[in-house]
Amino acid sequence: AGLNALAPPHTIPALVHEDHASHLLAMEAVPQPHANWKTLLLCGQVSDNHIDQFAQLLGTIHRRAYERRDEVAPAFKDVSFFESLRLEPYYNYTAEQLPPAADFLHGLIAETRQQRITLVHGDYSPKNILVYQDCLILLDHEVIHWGDPAFDVGFSLTHLLSKARHLPAHRTTFTAATRRYWQVYSDALSDVPWGGKLEARAVQHTLACMLARVAGRSPLEYLDATERVRQQEAVLGLIKNPPATINTLIQNLSVVP
Repeated sequence: AGLNALAPPHTIPALVHEDHASHLLAMEAVPQPHANWKTLLLCGQVSDNHIDQFAQLLGTIHRRAYERRDEVAPAFKDVSFFESLRLEPYYNYTAEQLPPAADFLHGLIAETRQQRITLVHGDYSPKNILVYQDCLILLDHEVIHWGDPAFDVGFSLTHLLSKARHLPAHRTTFTAATRRYWQVYSDALSDVPWGGKLEARAVQHTLACMLARVAGRSPLEYLDATERVRQQEAVLGLIKNPPATINTLIQNLSVVP
């Protein structure tokens, strides 16, 4: 229910019933017909309107939660799901599998644990977005916590960049959409006190998630073995000296040999 008050109107299904004792909750169903945004993207259907909504939705949650931090932060201080569902299977496991990336990933884990800035969704990806009447609706909030918004940025950018690499016929469109996503998101947070320091960490989280989605416990299912190797090599080539900006990172990762 708290997330509904932070997100733009009609972007979060309403909570209908909650029973803590029985560990049950019921949410409003999204009416038919609707489509999963990931499915549309994998078909090459990229819309500036959807990209703008994706950016504005995340930016609005990050901004409003920060503005109401005294009220919101205590309710979301538990980071155990983020640790067990993200830091361990994504970053720590990948560090074990890829020793050349271990120092980078372990350093990022330590830094992420120190950042307590705003509400972080933790699973902000196209698969958790339904499109109904051309509007995006966000689902699946189990990893939500008070932490580093740069994780959400890197996690979401990874999905757009990986699809750019996977779909050569639509690569130019996806690359432009990824740049647009970052621009709209960063514009929404241009005047928060931590906005200017976000980009460097967002670059790191994008690199880490790009690596984790090919070498971690939850690889992207639409990438074949060759694509995974190429993505891994591309990221390993960047982590020793990460790009200074998101746009430079996009330029580097959207080029596939």
